[in-house]
Amino acid sequence: MANIFAPGLKALKQTTILKTRELPIGGRVLVKEGDIVAASDIVLQADLPGNLNILRVSERLGIEPDEVLKGVKKRNLNVGSSVKVGDILCEHNGLFGLLKNRFEASHAGTIEYISESNGHIGIREASIPLSINAYISGKIINIVPGKAVTIEATGALVQGIFGVGGEQTGKLVMLEVSPDRELTVSDIPEDCRGAILVGGMSPGIDVLKRASELGAKGLVVGSIDDKALTSYLGYDLGVAITGDEELSMTLIITEGFGRLPISDRVLDVLRDFDSQEVSINGATQVRAGAIRPEIIAIHSGDRSSVTLPVEEIGLNLGLRVRMIRVPFFGLYGEIVELPHDVATIETGAKTRILKARLDNGSVVSVPRANVEIVS
Repeated sequence: MANIFAPGLKALKQTTILKTRELPIGGRVLVKEGDIVAASDIVLQADLPGNLNILRVSERLGIEPDEVLKGVKKRNLNVGSSVKVGDILCEHNGLFGLLKNRFEASHAGTIEYISESNGHIGIREASIPLSINAYISGKIINIVPGKAVTIEATGALVQGIFGVGGEQTGKLVMLEVSPDRELTVSDIPEDCRGAILVGGMSPGIDVLKRASELGAKGLVVGSIDDKALTSYLGYDLGVAITGDEELSMTLIITEGFGRLPISDRVLDVLRDFDSQEVSINGATQVRAGAIRPEIIAIHSGDRSSVTLPVEEIGLNLGLRVRMIRVPFFGLYGEIVELPHDVATIETGAKTRILKARLDNGSVVSVPRANVEIVS
């Protein structure tokens, strides 16, 4: 069955890396094809529309829409006029002109519309500037005008099995701790501000908080306990997509949950880049169209890959694999059987399966798409 292929987490010392940076709306491209950019360089900019605040003037003043229009006109306000908080938008003389009712702006911005049908005024707040950096250092090889750029570079790429937190760049710092030892607070260097820390396994919440408080931008470890992860996030993570969490420190897990040492293949790649700038992203999607957390180190030297390209790896008896779907997510095992016929799984779907002996001794049947090769 060597022609049946499975994904494996990449740990490559040298590979071609392509990154497309894209704006969510039309904007401005600040570079041109052929430019060499650093990871921190801003390559795209746009102005996100500010919030639209609807002011219900007619209801608040108890007057008809046409009276709102007259009152606004008296103030010499029109669509496109700028207003500040407290500016009078509409003034109405009531009770035979003895009382004046006034409506003041509760938000600053620009008048976007004045409704003739209901007397409402829409004020658009100032636009929000959006800047997107290159994320990796490299060469601009393609541009979509007003929308996106693609950056190409040669570097090392390490993928994790799970992560939280978004894009970060910083100096890689290899921690002086054995791969199979739990991280402790004393393992976190005092001078780690702006650093991406790598090493060890299963940090507790005290370690995560300490690294974050000292200003570390990232922490890469072999494994983590789900309780520590929940405490770090402040809530139970119940979604299949991560990366948008509001965290000052991105966390990447290379092996799985529980007590699993960070692998030698990961350390072998990253040691070569100790004290160099790297880029990381904890974004993860474990379902269809999988997205893996990543550590990227750009270089210009000649280095060889430490893993085969994914397309050259086939499933074979005795191959070591890791489960990437519940209920066995993160567990390791060895393939002991590769049935030829399709099988019906719990969901009712028919698919090709394999049988694996997990490290705890139990033999489980799982869809072949639910494993990845680790050796």
